[in-house]
Amino acid sequence: MTKVLIATVKPFAPAAVNAIKEIFDKAGYETILLEKYPEQSDFVKAVEDVDALIIRSDKATKEVIDSGKNLKIIVRAGAGYDNIDLEAATDKGVVAMNTPGQNSNAVAELALGMMVYLVRNQFNGTAGTELRGKKLGIHAYGNVGKYVAKIAKGFGMEIYAYDPFIPKETIEKDGVKVLNSVEELYKTCQYISVNIPANEKTKNSINYELLSLMPKGATVVNTARKEVVCEESLLKIFADRNDFKYISDIAPDCKDEIAGKFEGRFFFTPKKMGAQTSEANINAGIAAATQIINYLEKGDKTYQVN
Repeated sequence: MTKVLIATVKPFAPAAVNAIKEIFDKAGYETILLEKYPEQSDFVKAVEDVDALIIRSDKATKEVIDSGKNLKIIVRAGAGYDNIDLEAATDKGVVAMNTPGQNSNAVAELALGMMVYLVRNQFNGTAGTELRGKKLGIHAYGNVGKYVAKIAKGFGMEIYAYDPFIPKETIEKDGVKVLNSVEELYKTCQYISVNIPANEKTKNSINYELLSLMPKGATVVNTARKEVVCEESLLKIFADRNDFKYISDIAPDCKDEIAGKFEGRFFFTPKKMGAQTSEANINAGIAAATQIINYLEKGDKTYQVN
């Protein structure tokens, strides 16, 4: 019998687990659940005799991949896949996939929710500002970016985007103004929604030079990865500009220094919260299960990332 391991330090919602199990039951697959495991070694051992693996933020390291004697496919239930050692997977002939778009609305709603929270001074009783009429720049117009634009329009914001990988006409069809460079985006917009992946080209790419271009009242909202923002630059722009604010779905390593010096100008979720909705859990989990079956039964590699 084909065995599928669901390894999640941060478990899926119970409804998502039930939906995934139901899909695998119908396919005649055995589902093995490993939740809130205390040590990475528990993960390494659990993958030894399974054919497929579903993870969330869990680290599918070389050790994990090499341990899977029968492992054929890993699916990261979510968009980012930097927690999979792609080189190790490729070397072992293991297909790695993500589930793009399944968490996008949840992430976008969080981005706008955090923006409102901060511009209204964290609801501390003092007068804040409004989003209506402000310029929002979307740094990467992928699945999340599209939803951010759609929701922000409801607030009456003026939407701009920069994404060299998506045709200008495609973005403009959504009523979004396209800018020709990332520098122009940051120079134009008071608010920036960061949606870029973390890779060798993007890590630390949001630096002081870029941030310093932003107009007065600059606010950066990062629902991507902390590594894409240069922390040395972040501390410098905080110090140099008392109008700068930073919101992130995952706290930077320098969070204690920011908290000690720049009170009221930041907000960080206690853990990565973008996909933490029941709907996103279910959507991503079902997509992951379906992709595993489609690959094992039909050889479908539509969402392969390695």
